[in-house]
Amino acid sequence: MLNWFIVNLVCPCMGTVAFAVLFNVPKRFYVSCASIGTLGWLVYCAAVNPTSPAIASFFASLTVVLISRVLTVRMKCPITMFVIPGIFPLIPGASVYYMAYDLVISETREAGQSGFLALKIAFGIVLGIVSAVSIPREVFGGDYWRERKK
Repeated sequence: MLNWFIVNLVCPCMGTVAFAVLFNVPKRFYVSCASIGTLGWLVYCAAVNPTSPAIASFFASLTVVLISRVLTVRMKCPITMFVIPGIFPLIPGASVYYMAYDLVISETREAGQSGFLALKIAFGIVLGIVSAVSIPREVFGGDYWRERKK
């Protein structure tokens, strides 16, 4: 159990940082990107067992974008610095691979199932992003909440 937890902390962290390097994210954002990607993956792992992978992807991407929005306001940078690398661990690469593999070996039924699963996961990710981005930017700043208390 401990090995599973360590692997699920290290792998998304390294993958997110590698993707941040690939997209030329400034070095000062690497730790934030790594923590966002890892947290999104942990939310996915926690939600995938009782629900479907598409719903788990929705909640994980919602978490990634909400945390990215908070860090965007605090660090005064574009949201893409955090969202693009943070979403990387959630991409349904295995489903797309199995779909292509099943198409090559002429297993069209399995290819259709794998492709439909990848489509549902991608749709869950898109819905999570759209849901979080539709919240006004002012909500994520400290001034908004200080003014509301008055």
